[in-house]
Formats: sequence, C-alpha cells, structure tokens
Amino acid sequence: MIREFIYKYYIDPIRYGQPYNVVDTLTYAVVLILAIYIIYRWLSRSQFRIDGRFVIATLPFVVLGGLARVVQDTGMITSDLQYLLITPLIYFVIFFYTAGALVLSAWLQRRGWVRDYVYPYAVAGIAASVYTAGLLVVFGLSNGVIALDVLAIILTMAVISSALVYAVMRYLLSWDYAADPVYIALIFGQLLDASATSFGIDLHPLQYMEVHVVGSNLIALTGTAFVMFPLKLVVLFPGIYILQKFRNEGAEILWHLIVLAMITVGLAPGIRDMVRMILYV
Repeated sequence: MIREFIYKYYIDPIRYGQPYNVVDTLTYAVVLILAIYIIYRWLSRSQFRIDGRFVIATLPFVVLGGLARVVQDTGMITSDLQYLLITPLIYFVIFFYTAGALVLSAWLQRRGWVRDYVYPYAVAGIAASVYTAGLLVVFGLSNGVIALDVLAIILTMAVISSALVYAVMRYLLSWDYAADPVYIALIFGQLLDASATSFGIDLHPLQYMEVHVVGSNLIALTGTAFVMFPLKLVVLFPGIYILQKFRNEGAEILWHLIVLAMITVGLAPGIRDMVRMILYV
C-alpha cells in the first residue's frame, strides 16, 4: 500500500507529467521550509555575508532553473537523466550547482585571487544560464519557432503590472522599503509568473494548463487564468508587509533566504512557462 501511495502521489506525476496534487504540493512545501532552515543554519556558521547583493547574485541560478526545466520540456534529453530536470529533482540539481559555485567563489576570495566572492559566484550562474539559453535558441531555430512576439507580450504584461504594484506600495502606501532591489525582484518574479500563466492559458494558440493545485482550482472557478493576478496581489501585499516587520526584528540572514525562496517560486516557473511558449513546446 505504501508503494502504491508513493507511486500515485510522487513518482507518477513526475514520470507522466501530471498536474500537482494536494499531497505532493504539501510535501514539497514542507521540504522547502526545511531546506530554508538547513541552509540558514549552514550559512549562519559560514563566513558568507548574506545580504541583498547575495540575493541578486543568486538570481541567475534561479533563471537557470527555469531554463533547464524547458530543456526537459523540449525532449532534447531522451534518457532517464531527463527526470533530474523535473520538479522536485531539479531543485536539488540547481542547489548543488549553486552551492558548489558559492563554495568555490569563497575559496577564490580566501586565496586572494578575487576581491569579492559575489562576482565569480554571479558569473557562474550567468554563464550556465547563457549556455542553457543558447541550447534552447538552437532548438528553436532548428524547429523554426522562436516567437519573439510572445516574449514581448509576456514581458510587457509583467513589467507594467510590476510597475503598478510598485507604485501603489511606494507612493500610495508610502512603503519606502518597497524600493529595495530584492523586493522589486520579488514583485517582478511573481507577476512574471502570473503574466506567463494568464497568456499561456487564455491567449496562446497551444492553450497551456495550470498544474498547481490552488491556481488550477481558481482558474476553474472563475473561468479565466487572469485570476492569477489578484491571487499574486493577495500574496504580495501582506507578504512584503510581514516580511519587512520580520526584517526589523534583526534576523537578516533568514529574512534574505525567505525572500530568495519567494522570488524563486515565482521567477523560475515564470521563466519556464514564458520560454516554453516562445518555443511552442
């Protein structure tokens, strides 16, 4: 019975590309919380300075995760190695690459070969992202499909909605802290996800589907994927307000990790969905 349970709720959704269910969604949420705590404990005892620069330098690795997921979507990898690029396994792959780059960059700094570990750390993420994006461009050219109009529309939706949310926070609510680059990244990442989902389900010729439990139920209830925008707002406004209150308590390292996790769960799937639609896969 345990074997059947594991296959039904964890293995089969990965193997057959099925939508998320309540069981695996809750499990992955718990794993994410535990991962944040473990990383927090590790970084607290290390010599790394965890600040806004660290979060921004980590964003290329988040983009890499979204791009790598599309590599699996294209079918370029036909062996069982493709399952390493499917949630949740891809999170472990990207984590180990990111942690390796972080440790190596810190070693270079200690050796005196670089002045600041942040720069080689960020370069490692950028280089991997550019390489992966190059593979996807080659795939698109070989199939004759790179829809730049889709790219322009989704990015425009994300930029405009992000600018509006930022303006409300910064000028209407007088949240001066909304100008922090990590909050801006959080806002954009979440609204890029909403923009890609809305466009893909309601406007894209291939008519994609929402695989997450909450989102899919809301879309079924309202009849439109644009419900993702109010859903994101319900999360962003109280989320950023509470985060700032928590930040004022002085837990800087944990605060930065929580914000980074929130950026990741928006930006990575947003990148993945947008690139899939550009390539029509």
